[in-house]
Amino acid sequence: MRTHFLRTAMMALVFLYSSWAAAASPATWIWYPGDFEIWLSNQMQVKRVERDAPFMPFWRFYSHQPQVNFSRQVELAAPEELSLTAEGRYSVVVDGKFVQGDQQHIALPAGKHTINVQVYNAASPPAILVRGKTIGSDATWTLGPTPHYKPVNGAPIQAASWNFNAPDTPPSHYRLPTREVPAVSMQRNPRGLLVDFGRETTGFVKLKNLQGTGKVVLYYGESLEEAQATDACETLDRYSVHSAGDFTATNSRAMRYVNIQLDEGMSVDDVSLMYEYLPLTQRGSFRSSDEELNRIWDVSLRSLQLNTREFFIDGVKRDHWLWSGDALQAYLMNYYSFFDGDAVKRTAWALRGADPVDMHINTILDYSLYWFIGIQDYYRYTGDEAFVRSIYPRMVSLMDFVLARRNADGMLEGLPGDWVFVDWAKMPTDGELTVIQLLFARSLEAMADSATLVHDEPHALRYRQLAQELKARIMQTFWDPQRQAFIHRRKDGKLDTLVTRHPNMFALLFGYLDPAQREAVKRSVLLNGQIPEITTPYMRFYELAALAESGQQAYVTGQIKDYWGGMLRAGATCFWEQYDPKQQGVERYAMYGKAFGMSLCHAWGASPLYLLGRYYLGVQPTQPGYASYVVEPNLGGLQWIEGKVPTPRGDIAVSMSVNEIKVSAPGGQGVLRFTSAVAPHSSMGVPRQISPGHYELSLEAGKSYLVGYVQPSAQLGRD
Repeated sequence: MRTHFLRTAMMALVFLYSSWAAAASPATWIWYPGDFEIWLSNQMQVKRVERDAPFMPFWRFYSHQPQVNFSRQVELAAPEELSLTAEGRYSVVVDGKFVQGDQQHIALPAGKHTINVQVYNAASPPAILVRGKTIGSDATWTLGPTPHYKPVNGAPIQAASWNFNAPDTPPSHYRLPTREVPAVSMQRNPRGLLVDFGRETTGFVKLKNLQGTGKVVLYYGESLEEAQATDACETLDRYSVHSAGDFTATNSRAMRYVNIQLDEGMSVDDVSLMYEYLPLTQRGSFRSSDEELNRIWDVSLRSLQLNTREFFIDGVKRDHWLWSGDALQAYLMNYYSFFDGDAVKRTAWALRGADPVDMHINTILDYSLYWFIGIQDYYRYTGDEAFVRSIYPRMVSLMDFVLARRNADGMLEGLPGDWVFVDWAKMPTDGELTVIQLLFARSLEAMADSATLVHDEPHALRYRQLAQELKARIMQTFWDPQRQAFIHRRKDGKLDTLVTRHPNMFALLFGYLDPAQREAVKRSVLLNGQIPEITTPYMRFYELAALAESGQQAYVTGQIKDYWGGMLRAGATCFWEQYDPKQQGVERYAMYGKAFGMSLCHAWGASPLYLLGRYYLGVQPTQPGYASYVVEPNLGGLQWIEGKVPTPRGDIAVSMSVNEIKVSAPGGQGVLRFTSAVAPHSSMGVPRQISPGHYELSLEAGKSYLVGYVQPSAQLGRD
């Protein structure tokens, strides 16, 4: 009896301590979901300039909710005083009565209470920080409904937050950190200096011990030629200086070089850069027997790192805008390098904006569809259900907008006001494009998966049925059995038999082809030199992924070395928006009708991060958040590869040579798959043969595995 009593008492104490610890968790600033991200993206995107003139986005800007009602029900065992800080004009109501007098310090007696804090702020998102002994502002607070919010199954709106935990660091004060980095070299001339920071970078130029008064002009360049072209460089800043001492530019710019021009009588002792960055932790890695490929991975990492800021942006020089197509690829690269889920969520909220919807994201039809796919990918890699539940209502409203724009055949085509982009390639983009219908089908599947996750079964059933019907219609309409490929489009009821790579590679990647069709597409399209080539890293991302998905890693290795290696040989320190090896000298920097219009540090240029992690190290989740995953390494014609792939459960380490595979499994249920010319042997367990020459080995969490095998001769050597 006494033992039972003691056990019961101990369990009660543990429960009380756990409840207190949970209640006393650190308070944080909270706001309406998506509001901070929308507001911050507006602040950032209006910073784009055309030389030194503001260049505003051409799509609709959404705004945050100007008034928000924060609510929390509590039960106190003892009296408690709350400290309240708010961004905006606010009032406090406790148990239906206004708090009079001091609303920054609120005394609550023991018992049950309902707390409401109503905040108005048109300038920045209404936000509050509440701190007490057991009560703190966090995700347990709920928010009052808004005119456009559609609750799912009556679920309340949960408050949002992100790393703002002190009264003097409210959301509206957020800034990226900086650190000072020196110049690599400086060349002085009678009127100024030409400064080289050694590689692509971004930040605020700092002039040390600036003497004299007058005008300072900074001409920035990603290339030396751009910095020296004072009449054609993409960005510049003009300042009037009236006092001596250190001077720091007020605008953060992208550059490798800066050409500093000073008025007569002015001088500078030294120049540095206040490098502006988002703190990121590198978790993914890749090394191989090919040093050029290793350098390509490193430069890809640098390219993504510079473009991962408040949000994933497309290029650090020209745009400070958010583009949905660029972001989708940056998300995937991120999952194999930094695994920064917060950056993905911020970007997704900002791209989507608020309700009601009256135009496509970025005005681009395909970019709305990519947005849905990005949410599906995020959940697959992270397992973050809370984010999907939070953003799901805006998924529904955007999909309602998309569905309302279908034609009589249930397909999508560009309507007035729509930009159908697909790629910079020269091809027709009007009518019913096959690639758009494939992206639409994938978007409907993403919606069905999300609806199932939030238990919105009627919508899940509808989206799933629409996806199935659309996929059948796509195959019936656009698959050419003679060419064994998808044709490009249908316009005004007439089929255009042009064959492009775009729909075929997406169909393969989405798993919409049977084995015979996969082989046919690989042969008749992807490896067919007669099909128009893709010249942008943007679509090469999908093309090379489709080839690797078809087991063509050795061919992909050659393509990566030729294309990305070509940029390195041309002097790249980050990867470019576009690369044409036939262009030489300054002509390779031209784009959009401007001499230096092309971005030399573009997020979509970093795709080797994804390709090498996903298809060479071979790691991918098979259940959300890597609850289960597969490791299917492939040398791609190399002698050895090694690296790490980050997951929510830890980093998966993989190495492979021509006769050995090593895997370290941090968590989840993993499976190692590989091919071997002879029966393999393992340090732990016996590999199971699943078909002739193909083997599987289950991976137990927290253990490392060493497998001896014989690489099939057909996979040795690079094409």
